[in-house]
Amino acid sequence: MIAILDYEAGNLRSVERALRHLGMDCRITKNREEILKAPRVIFPGVGAAGRAMEVIRASGLDSVIREVVRRNVPFLGICLGAQVLLSESEENEAPCLGILEGKALRFPDGVGKIPHMGWNDIVPERSHPILEGIDPKAQFYFVHSYYPSPSRGEDVIARTDYGISFPCVIGRGNVVATQFHPEKSGSQGLLLLKNFCDWDGRVSPC
Repeated sequence: MIAILDYEAGNLRSVERALRHLGMDCRITKNREEILKAPRVIFPGVGAAGRAMEVIRASGLDSVIREVVRRNVPFLGICLGAQVLLSESEENEAPCLGILEGKALRFPDGVGKIPHMGWNDIVPERSHPILEGIDPKAQFYFVHSYYPSPSRGEDVIARTDYGISFPCVIGRGNVVATQFHPEKSGSQGLLLLKNFCDWDGRVSPC
């Protein structure tokens, strides 16, 4: 059973529907024991980082997430779920989980319409199992005003251009996260989710 973390976000059901379409057993849950028993965990997200972290801390999910990561369980963050993996967010200067060093940054004025909303391609900087078989011309659906900016360059897996080049897939070890929404990105998004569901959490050395 894949655990989808329930922290009162708005797009939990769309992730659940995408996984069920792939034939995966999954459950939206905030139950600590269920999450820690799950062979894979997904942290989807929409909304503001500060509010999300308030809910995460109040429910104790912050310690659960850290324990999942410590146990080397494959972990996928989506959109806001990518940003809060970092140390902090520029959005109200919210302290985040600190699983990956870095900061979620707001798009600078002048790059284009904010929020960035629509379809864009991604440019891999290194190989990763969740990108296996993805069409180089594939486009994925984005909707966000902030983007993840890891401190370590090796934590950047792929980038997207929207006025500036920004990290759109980040990760380290058993943790990987996308700024875009694979559950809303058609067949290529579903392939990415399937790759995650097949992934054992290991990454070959570059």
